[in-house]
Amino acid sequence: MVRDAPDYVRQDGGVLPVEKVLPAIGDALDRAGAAALVAPPGTGKTTVVPLALMERFPGRVVVAEPRRIAARAAARRMADLLGDRVGGRVGYTVRGDRRVGAATRVEVVTTGVLVRRLQRDPDLPGTGVVILDECHERHLDSDLALAFCVDARATLRPDLLLLATSATADVETVARALGTDEVVVAEEALHPVEVVWAPPTRPVDAPHGLRVDPRLLDHVAAVVRRALAEHDGDVLVFLPGAGEIAAVASRLPGAPVQTLHGRQDAAAQDAVLRRGTGRRVVLASAVAESSLTVPGVRVVVDAGLSRVPRTDHARGLGTLATVPVSRSTAEQRAGRAGREAPGVVYRCWSPAQHDRLPAQPEPEIAVADLTGFALDLACWGDPDGAGLALPDRPPAGALRAATQTLRALGAVDPGGRVTARGRAIAAVGAHPRLARALLDGAPAVGADRAARVVALLTEPSGSEEDVVAAWRRQGVNAEVRRLRAEAGDWPETDLPDDLAAGLVVGLAYPERLARARQAGGRAYLMVGGTAADLAPGSALAGAAWLAIAAADRDPGRPAARIRMAAAIDEATARVAGADHLARGEEVAWSGGDVVARAFERLGAVTLVERPLRDPDRAALDRALLDGLRREGLALLRWDREARALRERLAFCRHALGDPWPDVSDEALLATAEEWLGPELHGARRRADLERADVAASLRRLLPWPQAAALDRVAPERLPVPGGSRPRLDYTDPRAPVLALRVQEAFGWREAPVIADGRVPVLLHLLSPARRPVAVTQDLASFWRTGYPRVRAELRGRYPRHAWPEDPTAAG
Repeated sequence: MVRDAPDYVRQDGGVLPVEKVLPAIGDALDRAGAAALVAPPGTGKTTVVPLALMERFPGRVVVAEPRRIAARAAARRMADLLGDRVGGRVGYTVRGDRRVGAATRVEVVTTGVLVRRLQRDPDLPGTGVVILDECHERHLDSDLALAFCVDARATLRPDLLLLATSATADVETVARALGTDEVVVAEEALHPVEVVWAPPTRPVDAPHGLRVDPRLLDHVAAVVRRALAEHDGDVLVFLPGAGEIAAVASRLPGAPVQTLHGRQDAAAQDAVLRRGTGRRVVLASAVAESSLTVPGVRVVVDAGLSRVPRTDHARGLGTLATVPVSRSTAEQRAGRAGREAPGVVYRCWSPAQHDRLPAQPEPEIAVADLTGFALDLACWGDPDGAGLALPDRPPAGALRAATQTLRALGAVDPGGRVTARGRAIAAVGAHPRLARALLDGAPAVGADRAARVVALLTEPSGSEEDVVAAWRRQGVNAEVRRLRAEAGDWPETDLPDDLAAGLVVGLAYPERLARARQAGGRAYLMVGGTAADLAPGSALAGAAWLAIAAADRDPGRPAARIRMAAAIDEATARVAGADHLARGEEVAWSGGDVVARAFERLGAVTLVERPLRDPDRAALDRALLDGLRREGLALLRWDREARALRERLAFCRHALGDPWPDVSDEALLATAEEWLGPELHGARRRADLERADVAASLRRLLPWPQAAALDRVAPERLPVPGGSRPRLDYTDPRAPVLALRVQEAFGWREAPVIADGRVPVLLHLLSPARRPVAVTQDLASFWRTGYPRVRAELRGRYPRHAWPEDPTAAG
């Protein structure tokens, strides 16, 4: 066994910090079989450690990197250290590109490739060590690769050695998932990096969605010019995406600008990683944060922004959001300046803002679309991941939405188990939606066209709104050739290019098929029910139908913004969205009345509609009941008789309880079919209900004994000594009111009692002019104490009316 660092790692001069801990790494793997390594950027963990483990342990060393550019760069660097060519003792495998030979001992792969390999051969034959590099970035494939490796080691390969590496000290989560206490730390960075705080001098708006304030980009360009003037060496500038890279490049006329981002082809990316002949300004996205060295860089300018995925699971819309970087990411970026010599980082924010940044970036599992992740879990045989050592659990709602999508694709059965079609989709090596579009689209449009459109959707340009225009500008790259091989041998059909492109897009995203709300407009309704708008001046405006490839919706906006789409016709929409096509008859309450129609719909989009002449009677009854429950009892015509009867019944219920019926709104709506049955069965629309005799209907709620006793228990009117029969007011069921002039009560000693002698009536005693005089249920007390005062006040005002001293003897 080799305990010291191999000599070849020093051949370019200097000692890398990770060399000091190489024996400790090997010892940890010997003891536990799994370990974590913490090493700052530039310490050699990506290139030195694999070569050392190659010499210490048998079998192939597989190094998993989160990005293709990092995998290729790491393989080239290790081959250089060995004085070898790529494909010899060191090789790489990324999607669409493989350079590995029989003599290869170290193979660098992307985490996605490793996940696919584990799905095919979970025992990883011939592999002795797996290194999961840059685990702190917490990409979905990284989490899956870790969990699958741990499971394979526990069940199939106890001799498989696992090493997870991180550039940050926050490795507890990863170490816990590995099931190890072995953590090796290479603490010192290779070279010091000075921090220069360079916040904007003018106010700058916070990023919103994909938008970055142009004033911030002006400031970044100014800081780049300052850095060029103040320091030697190449300048590496971190920006959130390709759009901002182009914008800053346009603000640096005359500067030796190169760009580095994920949308470039491999040749363009690799060219930036070769040392230049003169000074350079490299404008880069997050691909330059880790696992690779941009040679010549002594200065980093950090805009302080990052682009992260966001998913609206309810609407099936995914987008990228621009957010402030985390503190650990800022450290990663700063480390790029110190990989070859002491350097400097210009941070375009203040120390106070830095202290408020999150410590770590959010793991992708917390925010991303989990459809591909869920399919990988199902293919592994653990649909919810409960039995896997995932660093974090997937959010339940996001995983549920992903599983529903997979069911719609036929990739999993109702129990979440993978189907044969699901395995075919997984084998494509693309997002399940895009894999489905490739497999189902190739027979309809031809394998070549299907592969080219799916390749475009896999890595869209971001600046092209029209799918067809972008497709026609697209070259045949390695990804197109790879997908073409996966699609099968299908010849091109006679479908025009625009409809072919739209069909493939629609097969990938059938719920995003959309029809214009009005002819010639920019507003559309998606099959999934989401409103969506084209940008003003869009060349696609006026298309009757669109197959939308990309759309996003900011919180608070009523409609999504269409980012990329293809114009199609209704026939193509019907084919692409066949699973959403529904024909039938509908009798329902809609828009305030009963609607009875035959329909043909594509999801939320109505294609054909005609009225039903003879709708089903039971369906009509259900629709009318639904309307009544939605709109409430005010839908009925409550005349004076109906209101009065309901109030009397409410009083009886309050005073005597069962079996007197409950006539509250809730109870009447719940029992409407019982008491309103004949009126419902004879009605076809709202107007028929409005003509119903509600009083007669309410009496159906009364059992026969109660119906016979109603006038005794809760009489409509009461005879009074004065000879009249005033109406009782039951508005308040707790206290029925009888309003009468004082003279009409002469002769009563007590207030009358109703409800079979249980409830005294509340008397509202009035003057001869019917103005209130007294309110009482205790008439005897009023005669003794209240009446003398009333008599003294009113008999002079109303001399023609009787005001006897003893009202109980009068009448």
